[in-house]
Amino acid sequence: MILANIYANENFPLAITKLLRSLGHNVLTSLEAGRANLRIPDEQVLEFAASQRRILVTLNRRDFHQLHNAGKIVHAGLILCTADKDFTGLAQRIHQAISHSTLNPPFLIRINKPNKP
Repeated sequence: MILANIYANENFPLAITKLLRSLGHNVLTSLEAGRANLRIPDEQVLEFAASQRRILVTLNRRDFHQLHNAGKIVHAGLILCTADKDFTGLAQRIHQAISHSTLNPPFLIRINKPNKP
């Protein structure tokens, strides 16, 4: 069972991509799509994800948040993550957000690094 179709842009760690796949998500990376290291503008990255009907997951929170707010690109959804060295924890938080949310495009979900006491 595939839970979500996701497009991971080139700044997103491959290790997290693999963990998301192990949790049942269909993840396409920019490298697999032949779109890595080409300096593709963020607008085109989001348009590509939308054309593939995939949720874009990225660590580039500020720029993609601005694109979402501009509302010029109809997309399947955005998951904006805070960088976290705990790859397993980040993958689990993304999985939980997807699994426990009503995802009506175009949505935006923020995944933040948890506060440590």
